[in-house]
Amino acid sequence: MRLLFAAGLMALAAACSPAAPAGPTVEEIAAESKKLTDYLDAEFEEELGMNPTMLTQMGRKELYDQLGDFSETDFQKQLAWRRESVDGMRAAVDPAKLNDDGKISWAMWEAELARTELRAKWLRHDYIYGFSGPHTGLPNFLITYHKVDEPADVDAYIARLKALGPAIDQNTERAKLAAADGVRTPKFGYERTATEARNVISGAPFGGAGDSPLFEDVKRKAAELQTAGKATPEQVKAWTDAAAAALNDSVKPAYERLIAWLQEDMSNAGSGKVGALTLPNGTDWYNAALELQTTTKMTADEIHELGLSEVKRIHGEMDKIRVATNFTGDMSAFFTFMRTDKQFYLPNTDEGRAKYLETAQGYLDVMYKRLPGYFGRLPKAPLVVKRVEAFREQPGGAAHYYGPTPDGKQPGIFYAHLIDMSAVSLWALESLAYHEGVPGHHMQIAIQNELTDIPVFRTQYGYSAFSEGWGLYAEELGKEMGGFTEPYNDFGRLNSELWRAVRLVLDTGLHAKGWTEDEAVAWAMANSARPESSIKSEVRRFLMNPAQATTYKIGMIAIQKLRAEAETELGDKFNLSGFHDIVIGGGSMPLPVLEQRVRAWIAGQKTS
Repeated sequence: MRLLFAAGLMALAAACSPAAPAGPTVEEIAAESKKLTDYLDAEFEEELGMNPTMLTQMGRKELYDQLGDFSETDFQKQLAWRRESVDGMRAAVDPAKLNDDGKISWAMWEAELARTELRAKWLRHDYIYGFSGPHTGLPNFLITYHKVDEPADVDAYIARLKALGPAIDQNTERAKLAAADGVRTPKFGYERTATEARNVISGAPFGGAGDSPLFEDVKRKAAELQTAGKATPEQVKAWTDAAAAALNDSVKPAYERLIAWLQEDMSNAGSGKVGALTLPNGTDWYNAALELQTTTKMTADEIHELGLSEVKRIHGEMDKIRVATNFTGDMSAFFTFMRTDKQFYLPNTDEGRAKYLETAQGYLDVMYKRLPGYFGRLPKAPLVVKRVEAFREQPGGAAHYYGPTPDGKQPGIFYAHLIDMSAVSLWALESLAYHEGVPGHHMQIAIQNELTDIPVFRTQYGYSAFSEGWGLYAEELGKEMGGFTEPYNDFGRLNSELWRAVRLVLDTGLHAKGWTEDEAVAWAMANSARPESSIKSEVRRFLMNPAQATTYKIGMIAIQKLRAEAETELGDKFNLSGFHDIVIGGGSMPLPVLEQRVRAWIAGQKTS
């Protein structure tokens, strides 16, 4: 009786209680999600108005005569804008009424504020010069992205040459402020920057043989207008004179001021042990750098141990290839063989360099034909393989990729440093082509640029752990797609993955455990087959860009884990093309947000 009475009371209470509120309707979700997209698109337009170079990289010509403001004051201005923007989003949009993709956009906009706040806290710890600084980055931007289709575009180019001097001065002032706080790039960063800066202002119109890189570029683009019948010889002459004046009056003095400061301050820069621990609050800074780069909360110790574990695992896989190729020595000897045997290197001549680029293109041509079996969405923008421009080329420098403009007029570019052919092995080239090209960076970034069904900011933002993780995942996917049939090239694939595992050890060793440059080089020489000149170049890269080297393996493992989770959860419903499309079909994003996106896709596949 007591049980029945209790049950009756519960039934009565249920009957008298108000019904649980219904969730938002399909129409409400669609309307709120559109409201968010419209809001974020308007906000991103405001952001673009503060970043002329980003507009140009998108193929747009607003603010085409400007480079932007590079001061600390402008950074703080943009931080304040981002705070207001997130507050506005929270006030205008109800996140409970968003669809899955709207929730991704919301999470990314909030995450970018948190990341910008963290960058602001450590603003002067970011090295301005040393590795891919504005002294080469801005000239390369003009050469690569400033297109000249009409006479006004040449006028804009010349205006940007005039603006280049103040931009370099602003960056130099930031480097001086950092130095006053005890934050300096290692001495070799000073030396490299000074050499590269001299390269930019060598040749005409500054004096010396040949044209300087920027002068050659503006002259060529102006001459092409004349050839197209859009300019007269007199106009081309006037543009050439104006460009020469801008280079001599604005660019040269600013670069000379930069070089003079580098030489003056160089004696204060460190060498030997120069990692994050040597900087003020270096441990805290490195932890922040790891969070910014990996988009995770992994600690330096966790990353270091992961690297050691992965190095050991990959060594085991490489040993199988050593045995399969009938090599009689141990792994150390096999590394030396792969590093030094002449069969694996092309001549250090123009013919050798041309053959290298041709071989890379051959791998890409084959892979393009196989993409439809593994992806539903394919890139539209073309891809070219090029040697790095002479003014910024480095022996053993890392290959890299520049993305296309959304309209496809500017192709994606796979750049290779070929000044020292002994640093670029043929056995490493196949994996490199897949990483930088397809199914790697070009696949992911070109598709991102071409997306039209998401807020525009998501087509342009980039996160190293996502993009580099995808690039490394793409190397292994290349084997799944039928590549690496030659055993030495498959060794190259493993060595590429090994190197990313080595990076976990080296980066944390240099910045969290006090390793010297020489100790890092020696450890890498003992544990990989990478050429010594390339290892030395890479170690210096890690020192000048703390934590970035950790993103490749961490991102790859995150994608692999999500794929394994999807395969387990979906069983026969798992579709590899669908998985790939969901990973790269929403733009680059922080790894926790990617996890949110993939799991929402898994849930949707289960009910479909």
